[in-house]
Amino acid sequence: MDKVQEMTSFVAVVDAGSFIGAADATGVTKAAISRHVADLERRLGVRLLHRTTRRLSLTDEGRTFYGRARDLLAGIAEAEAELTARSTEPTGLLRITAPLSFGVLHLAPLWAKFTAEHAQIALDITLSDRVVDLVEEGFDLAVRISRLPNSTLVSRQLGMTRMLLCASPAYLATRGTPLVPADLASHALLAYSYWPDEWQFTTTEGKIERVAIKPLIRSNNGDTSRIAALAGQGITLQPDFIVGDDVREGRLIHLLPAHDAGSIGIHAVYASRKHLPVKVRRMVDFLADAFDGIRWS
Repeated sequence: MDKVQEMTSFVAVVDAGSFIGAADATGVTKAAISRHVADLERRLGVRLLHRTTRRLSLTDEGRTFYGRARDLLAGIAEAEAELTARSTEPTGLLRITAPLSFGVLHLAPLWAKFTAEHAQIALDITLSDRVVDLVEEGFDLAVRISRLPNSTLVSRQLGMTRMLLCASPAYLATRGTPLVPADLASHALLAYSYWPDEWQFTTTEGKIERVAIKPLIRSNNGDTSRIAALAGQGITLQPDFIVGDDVREGRLIHLLPAHDAGSIGIHAVYASRKHLPVKVRRMVDFLADAFDGIRWS
């Protein structure tokens, strides 16, 4: 007897609550389902189900085996889906949401290559720093730059971005250079609306220092803070995918280099692994390859 078939029938019985229900759910006869479960118990040498005329219940051994069997069957289904996805031509509309600055700077240059490789996929791109509800708003995929909370969504990390505290040489010449995080209290600060009013730094010794901020300018877009910083309006804390080139070329100066402002993951986020559409899987794989090993500072 096929071990996978035995496990499939056993899990179906538990999920349905009866042999008849399992037969209806799987399209296999009740007699065959009963034989599969009996053969499984005989092969394992343990009873998995308590059977009475009114109900079925799991034994302790059955409860343990059910969890393992369900996970194993799900893994097999996922592996088959992945293989099928790689051999099937993806088609249809793919709706993606991504942060504004990252979408313009680092995603927009990729779309031509993706559409050239997948001519049957049409892209609908929405750029917004707002965290959208994928299911409620009908998006297939989101690119998110954040420390992801626990959720029912599935994510794949594409890369990391470092947070850099920086200001223009002109600003520093006028207002001076902060030497420790506490010095920021006397400076003009340019903040991002979706982050807390507290900037956190870690010293080389591992000590965490927090600074409550009162921004001169607050914006829901990182490029706005970058442009204000380039104009000498203040100090900003931004990801290196926005300010990395400016720091490298001296237009902005990286401040407090001995105080790490942290890094944030860049993730592809989608609703579920189960029955993942081929077009979504292709895009996730494409983005993972595009950002593999990339550094902005």
